[in-house]
Amino acid sequence: MTNPFKVDAGNPQNITDFTVNQPQAPVDKALSATKTEADGGPPNWERSTLEKLAFASLHEQRLARRWHTVVRLAWLGFFIGLVWLGVNEGGSTKNVTTPHTAVVEIKGDIASGAEASAEMVVSAVRSAFEDAGAQGVVLLINSPGGSPVQAGIINDEIRRLKALHKKPVYAVVEESCASAAYYIAVSADKIFVDKASIVGSIGVLMDGFGFTGLMDKLGVERRLMTAGENKGFLDPFSPQTEKQRQYTQTMLNQIHRQFIDVVKAGRGERLKETPETFSGLFWSGQQAIELGLADQLGSLDFVAREVIKAEELIDYTRRDNVAERLVKRFGVAIGTAVVQAVQSPVVVR
Repeated sequence: MTNPFKVDAGNPQNITDFTVNQPQAPVDKALSATKTEADGGPPNWERSTLEKLAFASLHEQRLARRWHTVVRLAWLGFFIGLVWLGVNEGGSTKNVTTPHTAVVEIKGDIASGAEASAEMVVSAVRSAFEDAGAQGVVLLINSPGGSPVQAGIINDEIRRLKALHKKPVYAVVEESCASAAYYIAVSADKIFVDKASIVGSIGVLMDGFGFTGLMDKLGVERRLMTAGENKGFLDPFSPQTEKQRQYTQTMLNQIHRQFIDVVKAGRGERLKETPETFSGLFWSGQQAIELGLADQLGSLDFVAREVIKAEELIDYTRRDNVAERLVKRFGVAIGTAVVQAVQSPVVVR
């Protein structure tokens, strides 16, 4: 008996020798709808069942192919979007020749890797100074402080660029300009504040914890081995000697002295020094003006309109764009996985 139909195994769509006028249906429906000849069903039920099974399988394959295509197109669109964002967002690559006020934001912690790091701020400030249309540069500050190293790099570069380009620089304080943020602000020609701004905190600190007493009570022994007498003197689980404490204090005093010298150089005769000026205290904006730590009340728009005389504001702040943030997070995830893999214990069975 010859086979009434043929299915090409290499190409499941190549079904010949029969014509089907019925709609495609799932496999379970095909099975449930089938009756045997003994039950009074139509003849050639085997052929009808196989037809329905074959078309149901083809239908499912088409749906799977379409879904894979949609997923691939979605990922392609996602990566194209990342590339577009990387090109069009982020960097401080302004080139505006019309007169304007250049704005560089310094917000959040001043630290390496942060948006207010020396790398990001210096790059933005340099672009602002080099733009021929910038009539002046405003440092828009809202920061509690951070690293004296990062602040020192920014202060030095602003002073250098001021002398090179002969453009004025003004600091405008929003909520706070404390510690390392004030270290940066004194590089400006004038400092404008709100009457309720927090200004000052000219001091240096190094903090930590010590758990030696608690460990003694719990009967826990710390086993720390070092090569070098002072290698582990900042370890929170080991006692600190008087010699180590004095060494740390000397270092902090030296950094504090550097901070004071920068403030005096930036403020000059405007500074009305008191015993509390460099004690780490902070003041309201109104008090800061009275102490010579700031010059007058004023907002960003006020400085652009009344001082620089260029009302148009152009933001030169350099920020990580969406693509860079995703890449960084992806890199962190990969790095964490690698570290976990390296630190996984080796088990020999």
